[in-house]
Amino acid sequence: MKPDNTYRTLKERAELHGRCVESEVPVILEGAIRPETGMGMGDALASLGRRIGLKNDDPAVLKQVPAEPVKFE
Repeated sequence: MKPDNTYRTLKERAELHGRCVESEVPVILEGAIRPETGMGMGDALASLGRRIGLKNDDPAVLKQVPAEPVKFE
């Protein structure tokens, strides 16, 4: 890509995000050196709950079942 095309593309991307070119560059660099590693624990648990069909009132039912300690042999 030619420098003119690179700058034009960078400017379009900055405008899309509501930033100036000077503000967009650090954001791009940050994303390049620190890519998102995945979802957080809360998002992972919420996703799991949706996949298994957990409803909002299900945890109340789980509290009614007495918990038993784990036995190690």
